[in-house]
Order: sequence, then C-alpha cells, then structure tokens
Amino acid sequence: MESVQPLAVIPSKKKLARTIAKILHIRTLTGIAPVDGLKNVKTDRDLQDEGNVDKVMNWSQSFDEKDEFQERAAMEALLAKLFASISSVKAAYAQLQYAQSPYEPEGVQAADQLLVSELKNLSELKQCYLKKQFDSSPETAILEAELKELHSVIKTYGIMGKKLESQVQLKESEVVFLKDKLQEAIKQNRSMEKRLNQSGSLSMLDNLHISGLNPGHFITVLRQTVRSIRNFVRLIVDEMRSAGWDIDAAVDAIEKNVVYLKEDHKCYAIESFVCREMFDSFQFPNFSLPNESLPDRNNLRQVFFLRFNELKSIKAKEYLAEKPKSPFAKFCRVKYLRLIHPKMESSIFGDLNQRNLLNTGEFPSSSFFSSFAEMAKRVWLLHCLAFSFEPQASIFQLRKGCRFSDVYMESVNEEIFVSSETDQTVESYPQVAFTVVPGFKIGKTVIQCQVYLSRSQPKVKKREPSMKQS
Repeated sequence: MESVQPLAVIPSKKKLARTIAKILHIRTLTGIAPVDGLKNVKTDRDLQDEGNVDKVMNWSQSFDEKDEFQERAAMEALLAKLFASISSVKAAYAQLQYAQSPYEPEGVQAADQLLVSELKNLSELKQCYLKKQFDSSPETAILEAELKELHSVIKTYGIMGKKLESQVQLKESEVVFLKDKLQEAIKQNRSMEKRLNQSGSLSMLDNLHISGLNPGHFITVLRQTVRSIRNFVRLIVDEMRSAGWDIDAAVDAIEKNVVYLKEDHKCYAIESFVCREMFDSFQFPNFSLPNESLPDRNNLRQVFFLRFNELKSIKAKEYLAEKPKSPFAKFCRVKYLRLIHPKMESSIFGDLNQRNLLNTGEFPSSSFFSSFAEMAKRVWLLHCLAFSFEPQASIFQLRKGCRFSDVYMESVNEEIFVSSETDQTVESYPQVAFTVVPGFKIGKTVIQCQVYLSRSQPKVKKREPSMKQS
C-alpha cells in the first residue's frame, strides 16, 4: 500500500519564477552535445529561450511591485480610518464636556453614544489589522476617512467656540456685577466722606462759649481739617491719574531728592503742597486777602468766634451762594486759583471754565469745587478758632534736615524707626524730609506737626529743631 504523500506547499511567486526559468534552461541543453570550438556559439533557439526567461523575470518583478503598492495603499487607508476615529472620539469627548456644564441630558446621551460607537470602530480596526483584512478600494476609503476626520475637527472647533462664547458671557456678567459693586462702594464712600465732612460733625461745639475755649476744641477741629485735606488729596491724585499725569514727576517737583520708604508715601508730598498753600498766611487775621479790612482789635476775638459759629453749621456751597462777597468767599477764590494750576485744570476738565467763573465772581457747581470748598471751610474754621484764643494760636513748621523730636513732631512714616534699628551698617538718624501738616502752639500747649522723615548720616553737630512762623 502506497503511503499518502503530504500536499506540497505552494511556492511563492519568486520561487515559481525561478523554477520556470530552470525548466526552460534544461530544455535548451537536452539532446545537444557540446562541440569543441563551438561552446560560446549561441543558436537561435538559445536566444529565444533566454528571451523567455527575461520575460518571466520582468513579469515576476512587476507583479511584486504591484502587490507591494496595494499593500501600502491598504495600510494608508487603515491609518486614515484610525486617525478619523480618534478625531471623532475627541469631538465626542468635547461634546460630552460641553453638555455637562450646564447639564443637558440629551447632549450627554448623544455624546456618550457617539463615544461608544467610535470605540467599537477602533476595536474593529484593530481586528482588521491583525487578520490582514484590508479594503479592496483603499483610495475611496482614504477619502472617506479624511472627510470624516475633517467633519470631526470642525465639530470640535465648533464646540470649543460655543464654550468660549459662554465663558465670555460669564465674564461679561461678572464684569457688570463687579461694576455695580464698585459703584455701590463709591457711593458708600462718598456718603461716609460727606458725613465725616459735614458740619454736623462739629455738633459738640454748638453750645460752646468763647470763655470756655481750650486747646482740646482746637485739636478737634484740626483733626477734621486734616481729614478733609486728605480726602481732597485723594481726589486730586485720582483726577491726575485719569488725566494721564506723571505722578512721580509731580511729586519730584514738589519735594526734590526725597527717598520714599513706600510708593504710597508719595501722596504725602502732595498733601504737604496742599497744606502749604491752604495754610499760607494763616498767622494773619485777614489771611492776606486783597482789599480785606481788619476787624477792630478790641473786638477781634468776638468777630472771629462769630464767624466760626456762623459757618460751622452750614455747607460751604450754600454759604457761598448766600454770601458770594464774604471774606470766606474771597478766601475760596484766592486759594483755588493758587492751589489748582491752569495746566492741571485744563488737563483734568478739558477747559478753564471753573477758573473763569471764579474770576467773574461766580462759583462752579462741579463736585470737584464742592470738595475743595468743604476743605477750605475746615481751614477757615480753624483760622477763626485760632484767633478766638487769647493769646491767639500760632502756626509753625520744621525746616528740612532737622533732627526728629517727639516734642514738636509726629512722624507719618513710623517705619523709618524700624529700619534705623535693623540697619547696623552705618550710623544714621531720622531727619525731617518735609513737613506734611504744620504744628500749632496755644499758650504753653504744643500741637505736634506731622512730618515725613528720611534717614541720613550725621554730618553736623546735633542741634535742637528750629521752628519758623509760617
């Protein structure tokens, strides 16, 4: 019994071509004996057989190149499908995120279904790659995959655009809310400032008699005057910043060669300028006002105390409207024209209307001038109260470079003492850079002036602070 032979393995295409070529070569050699001298001579039959072998080899080579091209095209189609599915997964995830905030049940469900479908598609692509199951028409498959990927990318960007639009709307609503809160805070601050600056805050002096005056009453009015000045300084700084002023240059022009411990301390220089202008000629009964006669010396105290009581219970704007030619009205005109430079007024308000109104004897109705008038009222009241004392209160300020003294000075920058103690590299001491608020003397009572201190090495012999009458 003959044994069963196993099936022969089908040779590859290259092996088949080599086998055919070998058979043809054997045929050419069968029945032909070699002859000496004619070994290198080829008959027509030999040439024909060699041509057949070349044709078989060319056919095999072209078959291999075509097969390799189809395989590469199929792999490109598979990769295109893979990337298209990944883009779809990304679009589905973006849609899922967008539908969650705010929550949309239908959008979440649709995104979830799309996401599951694309994950299944990725699994099928993996199986196709493992089993070598490629598309019969890779060109069409590539175009479809590119179209699908483009659609997914457009969908993703559309979702991102909607998300950004919602975020912009949210930010806009937050901005509106914060603006409302800011306006509310500004109104509250203005209301508090008005309550602090209004005449009713001096109600404790309503029943005051000239015989009962003491330095405590003067200190009360002085504190409110300083508070009103600082409120006006903040207003000036805000207006200067809004008008694009260089605050640093303005501060350097007021007080030169001063090193400030903090950036916020530069406002003290502007406060010093305002106090210097407003308290100028404070020691004179008529404040050096032009064409203003002096009261009778015998009735000087009574006249100034009467002016104090007349103005302390009324708003400055109302008083100016009732008595536009009073000494206080002249005081407001002179001080405004000296304090507010024309360039400043023009840059802040765009014109010189307020200055022009004052020059014609009228008073502006702007909130800026109202704030100035309230501050001027406080200075005027302090001046009236100073001349109601016997002897009258005197004003003083400290020269630049004076050694700090607890008797005559109060520092507005206490940090200078801490830095002096911690800095052990050089021997230094605090000295006056400039006077912020002047000091006063009522008899033997000294009301300290407020100064800004700087640090310097001692170069001269120590001396007591010298005072000069303003």
